[in-house]
Amino acid sequence: MTMSASRSFAAEHFLNRELSLLAFNRRVLAQAADTRVPLLERLRFLCIVSSNLDEFFEIRVAGLKEQIKFGSHSVGADGMAPHEVFRRVTEQAHDLIREQYALLNDVILPELETEGIAFLRRSLWSAEQREWIREHFLNEVMPVLTPIGLDPSHPFPRVLNKSLNFAVELEGTDAFGRNSGAAIVQAPRALPRVIRLPRKLSGVDHGFVFLSSVLHAYVGELFSGMNVLGCYQFRVTRNSDLFVDDEEVKNLRIALQGELPQRHFGDAVRLEVADNCSEVMTEFLLQQFSLERSDLYRVPGIVNLVRLMSVPDQIDRPDLMYPPFQPGLPKVLTKRYDIFESIRKQDILMHHPFQSFSPVIQLLEQAADDPLVVAIKMTVYRTGTDSVLMEHLLRAAVKGKEVTVVVELMARFDEEANLSIASRLEEVGAHVVYGVVGYKTHAKMLMVLRREDHGYRRYVHLGTGNYHPRTTRFYTDFGLLTASPEIGDDVNEVFKQLTGLGKASALKHLWQAPFSLHRNMLAAIHGEIEAAQSGKPARIIAKMNSLLEPEIINALYEASAAGVTIDLIVRGVCSLRPGVKGLSDNIRVRSVVGRFLEHHRIFYFHANGKQAIYLSSADWMERNFFRRIEICFPVLEPKLKRRVLKEGLKPYLTDTAQAWEMDGNGDYRVKTSRRARICAQELLLADMCVGAINVA
Repeated sequence: MTMSASRSFAAEHFLNRELSLLAFNRRVLAQAADTRVPLLERLRFLCIVSSNLDEFFEIRVAGLKEQIKFGSHSVGADGMAPHEVFRRVTEQAHDLIREQYALLNDVILPELETEGIAFLRRSLWSAEQREWIREHFLNEVMPVLTPIGLDPSHPFPRVLNKSLNFAVELEGTDAFGRNSGAAIVQAPRALPRVIRLPRKLSGVDHGFVFLSSVLHAYVGELFSGMNVLGCYQFRVTRNSDLFVDDEEVKNLRIALQGELPQRHFGDAVRLEVADNCSEVMTEFLLQQFSLERSDLYRVPGIVNLVRLMSVPDQIDRPDLMYPPFQPGLPKVLTKRYDIFESIRKQDILMHHPFQSFSPVIQLLEQAADDPLVVAIKMTVYRTGTDSVLMEHLLRAAVKGKEVTVVVELMARFDEEANLSIASRLEEVGAHVVYGVVGYKTHAKMLMVLRREDHGYRRYVHLGTGNYHPRTTRFYTDFGLLTASPEIGDDVNEVFKQLTGLGKASALKHLWQAPFSLHRNMLAAIHGEIEAAQSGKPARIIAKMNSLLEPEIINALYEASAAGVTIDLIVRGVCSLRPGVKGLSDNIRVRSVVGRFLEHHRIFYFHANGKQAIYLSSADWMERNFFRRIEICFPVLEPKLKRRVLKEGLKPYLTDTAQAWEMDGNGDYRVKTSRRARICAQELLLADMCVGAINVA
């Protein structure tokens, strides 16, 4: 195939990554405002926005501030310098957070109260409530608090990233004659941020008080004989991006263990304070954290909404939550089955969460116990601290199987869990390797080697999502079980690269980053361009989390100009401008945000009628193409191709309930229809799950 050279495009043809990420969080916030969503789930969506924003500040804003600090004037594909991006991000983040708290205070909390779920305000506590809360404070809260008076011998304490703290203004002198006028009280993370009151005392079915309200009411108990003038909650967000020098590191595990404790004390990037915080205290806190006014976020309520995430699970109100469902199974697995025999018969495609993840667990479970299995190899990116998959791997190693696990230590915010997993595996004799320094191992691969009548046979699982049994209930992903000798050879070759040394060999079916994935994606796009220029049908459909890589975007613009019809389903960040006359007339971009996190990456090319379909762990981002070890695998069986089209692409292209269409300015509007309401996730629940109930 002859590939035409990609043209160079102007900066105005690209949207900014950080601003696009904030736009995604607006779409999540819209779920919290949607009255069709069950009420407790709306509260959960509101909390998800806060969780997302925490990471946004810890990583993306922290990176911008670092660039500004060191005087960087480098611009991205969008042509914006760091200081300009930071200015616009700050404006939009302040607006988003204002909208979030207005929705909480003016809509969600009042609606919860009408349902008998109340967060009791301190000013409205009855005498009986006040007495119960005071006793709770004295017995459960006060014993674990350590107030720190600020004076020359007690400087401002080190404040943990995202921890709840209280700045207290005081009047008077203590037993030693000290009068600093201020103290800091740090709330240990062991203390629940939401405290449930007895029903007969609260007067409602589910009555709660915030820990912050309790501390405000009784903080004076910590400062005997002194007068509390003010008590103000605050929270600081810090730079949490770990730095390990790839060129200097000798032992990645030891280097990471040394770096992890510092994550909690990186440079401050955001200060959140309650809106009643005095100007004097606000300015004092900003100075302590070396922050500017633009980094200050005054909020009318608790400073950490993420802690409200636990509330729905404390309330037995199924009518206010999404209906439960039981994941189904592929037809080939619906009766009693031997997993190895089933995979030998045919490739098996699983669509999570609508279909169960249990076949993957069963593959490992049977492999651990099967005397014919001689080796198991697996990649681990995120799997959880109490994963049943890890237990089966441990048992397999104890039973003498050759177990090799490629553990990605640099999986952001899962580093400690992965270090723990690595240690446990090593203790039972498993081979644990950490991939390749400088490249995150993000590929999702599991391979079981079994000695059978005609020699060794490889059984392989490839997926678009993590080996994390919990997230498979909430993330949409595809997984493929296959005994294809050619795919098995490819997977074995990738494992050889990860565990040993040597040149990368050509793979038969898999596209692999950082070697062939980017090149092959461009080739597939250019194949559609050539077809369109020859007057043949040409079509690209791609579904992913993020679209940022400039060369891919340039190729898509070129394809649009050639007449290729392009549909992009991009859940989160998208730097491409769709529907711009003369640039991207034939490109449509939509984002689907709903009950489940859209996570699978699907790439469809018409390919002169062959309908090439690939599934992957990789988004179209520079990091996935060039700084990670990723795989992209084909769906070869025609029946499974039809399933991917039917389940993974077509419903999302016709969704009129949870789909947002993007315009050339990066703005999104809800895709609606005067005809029937179509919700992709609900359709898949109804079609594939056992006893699923559609959401109204």
